[in-house]
Amino acid sequence: MRLTSGNVADSIADNTTFSITRRDLSSISPDLFFEKYQKMGIPVIITGLKVDDWNLDYLCEKLGQQEFLFRYYGQERYQQDKRTWQNIGSGVPLKTMSFNEYAKLLYSHEAHEKDIYLAKCSLKNIKLVDNNSLTSIGEQIGLTKAIGNLNLWVAPGGHLECLHYDTLDGTLIQMHGAKKVLLFPPSQTYNLYPFSVFVHLLRGLELRAWFSTVYPENPDFVAFPKLKRALEHKQEIVLEPGEMLYIPMGWWHEVTALGNDMVCSVNQFWGVYPTSRAIFSWCRWRVIFSNMLAIPYLLVKFAIAFLSQRRQQQIKQIFYRF
Repeated sequence: MRLTSGNVADSIADNTTFSITRRDLSSISPDLFFEKYQKMGIPVIITGLKVDDWNLDYLCEKLGQQEFLFRYYGQERYQQDKRTWQNIGSGVPLKTMSFNEYAKLLYSHEAHEKDIYLAKCSLKNIKLVDNNSLTSIGEQIGLTKAIGNLNLWVAPGGHLECLHYDTLDGTLIQMHGAKKVLLFPPSQTYNLYPFSVFVHLLRGLELRAWFSTVYPENPDFVAFPKLKRALEHKQEIVLEPGEMLYIPMGWWHEVTALGNDMVCSVNQFWGVYPTSRAIFSWCRWRVIFSNMLAIPYLLVKFAIAFLSQRRQQQIKQIFYRF
């Protein structure tokens, strides 16, 4: 079995003239989407979605006193060498609060100053809209095997979600505000200097081997000389409200919330088809191996949480990091 860093997409995306296209939802049939994008593992922006504007007033009305786990990133984080980080993504410090409390922090700009983020919030039991209508957008273009639930992401303007990749196909629907997305094909994995899989032995899932240690928009070519090659294949798009970005498995992406106001998106993960695209992807096997290495650390964490007086809250936070 020959594993590759990516898939057929690499031979296309490695062409420096390649650019991600926009297609209106009405112009894409499931067959066309499969042959031109899903089968090849090529990103595309789908436009013309009929979605509501999920502004802050709307979210407060619908979510109000419901409590969620919020990530506290802190602005100083992005001044640090990522190689010194002790946590990343869902591994950062967490705090529980109601959505109304978070809205006050957004209005006062404290959420901007402390970079407080509502991430990976399952919409399964949240009545924002008919969630089936959002899932059906993916199904209209032939994405039929949804993995997990729709997730809500709410950020202050300026928030940056660092460069990483996923092991499933994903769709990102913009509901309010705009996001800038940088993308790199899977072939550039080792030119983007990912964290070692062995960080999981000491940090469990608080650090992730599928995150990059570089800042693509503030490159350090002395520390990361191969980054120059990766930047030759960088794609940059702006996702506007009513648009959906299809991100195939293994594609590196860094997402920035634009403007000063609240920015809101919904994402969904999907099964990878054809399955050969997943089976022969080294990016995917890196994650599987990393998760296996994290097991001893997680078992210790569960044991400590079980003996804690704050057992329920600590166990909830451990599961959140998955």
